Amino acid sequence: MTAMKWFAAPLGLSLMLAACATPETRLRNGLVNAGLSKTIAACMAERMIDRLSLVQLRRLDSLASLKEKRVDELSFDRFLHKVRALKDPEILAVTVSSGAICSVR
Repeated sequence: MTAMKWFAAPLGLSLMLAACATPETRLRNGLVNAGLSKTIAACMAERMIDRLSLVQLRRLDSLASLKEKRVDELSFDRFLHKVRALKDPEILAVTVSSGAICSVR
C-alpha cells in the first residue's frame, strides 16, 4: 500500500500540472478555435493577456460561439461581432486594438 501511495502522488501531481494551461495559452487556443489564424491568435493573446483582467479573460473564454467547429478562418469582423455580444467595452477595445496591431505585423 505504501508503494502505491508513492507512485500515485507524483502521477496525480503530474496530471494536474499537465491539465493546467496558462491564461495566454487558453486565450490563444480559444482564438484559434474561434477561427482566427494561429499567427494572429498568438499575437493577440500576447497583447490581450496583459490588458484584460482574469474575469474578462474568462468571459471571453466562455463565449459559447467561440467553441463552434471551425470551418474556415473566421473574418475579424465576424469575430468582433461575437466579442461585442459580451457588452464589455474594455474587452472590445482591447480586442480591436490588438487585432489591428497584429494584422499589420
